[in-house]
Amino acid sequence: MTEHPLPPQQSQAITGAAPPALVPAQARLGLVAIFGSTFFQLVGYFMLMPLLLLRLKGDGVSTALAGVFVATGWLGVFAMTPFASAITQRLGRRPSLWLAAFVPVIAITGFLFSDSLVLWFVCILIEGMAAGLRWVLAEAIVAEFSPAHQRGRNVGIFETMVGTTFVLGPLVLVWFGAQSDAALWLALGLTVLGLGWSLLIPRLPAVADAHNAKVGLSGVWHALCAHPLIMAVGFVGGFFESGLTSILPLYGLALGLGATAAALLVSASGLGSAIMMLPAGLLADRLAHHPTQRWGNARDTRLKIMRLCALITLLATLVIPFVAGTPWLAAPVAFLWGGAGGSLYTLAMIDIGSREDGITLVNSTAVLVLSYTLGGVLAPAAGAAALQWAPTVGFPVLLLSVAGLGWWLLRRAATSPSAGTPPG
Repeated sequence: MTEHPLPPQQSQAITGAAPPALVPAQARLGLVAIFGSTFFQLVGYFMLMPLLLLRLKGDGVSTALAGVFVATGWLGVFAMTPFASAITQRLGRRPSLWLAAFVPVIAITGFLFSDSLVLWFVCILIEGMAAGLRWVLAEAIVAEFSPAHQRGRNVGIFETMVGTTFVLGPLVLVWFGAQSDAALWLALGLTVLGLGWSLLIPRLPAVADAHNAKVGLSGVWHALCAHPLIMAVGFVGGFFESGLTSILPLYGLALGLGATAAALLVSASGLGSAIMMLPAGLLADRLAHHPTQRWGNARDTRLKIMRLCALITLLATLVIPFVAGTPWLAAPVAFLWGGAGGSLYTLAMIDIGSREDGITLVNSTAVLVLSYTLGGVLAPAAGAAALQWAPTVGFPVLLLSVAGLGWWLLRRAATSPSAGTPPG
């Protein structure tokens, strides 16, 4: 079964041209290696970040400087992401993944054997840069290595797995104890294990656009201009899944909830994300490869599921004015925000993986990651300000503006002329 490309006038909407298939055995080994290496490296990373923060505070570092330290890691992610395609073009995909797995080992060694604050800042910066490179490449390769009929399932499983590492890393740290000397060594061991799994990545076939694809800032701008809708979807997903999660405790306190109940809103959002992303991917697979009159071909299927997720986000946000009088509604709303936001990102990744490959796919993934991260950064900043200055009006208006814009853009996106008919 093939997916129908769109005519030129719809080039800004979601498109769907499947990349060339890889050798099945090679693709399976590649997926296993990417899943394993990413899992161990991210568990180590999300164990490392709170551990370093607690140790800095234990050494008497100010809260403000500790916050700058954490932000430096994210600065590394931002700095590297636009240049992931340039590095990949120069080194190749497999060596680039090896680099992304090896650099954190060196960075954690610096944390182990030095107490220099300046060196720690340098190490966290390069740790963040390596994380950014891995984020883009791993997402792109999972989508590219997956057979067309299983791409939604594989991407959904991968995104769910990544979400579990946010929880497992801190849990492992709690189990070992933040003051334990073994904790930092364990973070290093997990990172080395991730490097070992990365070495299992098979030799990859050369990509057709290895020498002529735009890379770096030029490539990112080209991808953004070519597919603005997907990037808007990424922003909305990041805003509601990642960004709002960080200020949900503040929202709970503003509603009059106790500290424990307010903190549990974060769990509700995370649970929604974990539960809904894989079903969204499976639904995209099933409907795309068993087309119906209602859902149409593969490209239209993804678009319509995205519209549904955006509508869920909007409807959940419309409940906000009623939450103050019935605080128990906050948890279901947080659940839907996390689930629909995570599903939007997952479906966007499935879509670009269905129509691109090679360096071009890396470029588009980089822009998707940047737009998702931008939403994740802006939501807590703008949301916290709105909660402080206008909790009953400003906060709902802010959320409704983002949710409404996402739904409106997806509603305006044109379906293919063959919508409602099975693809040939």
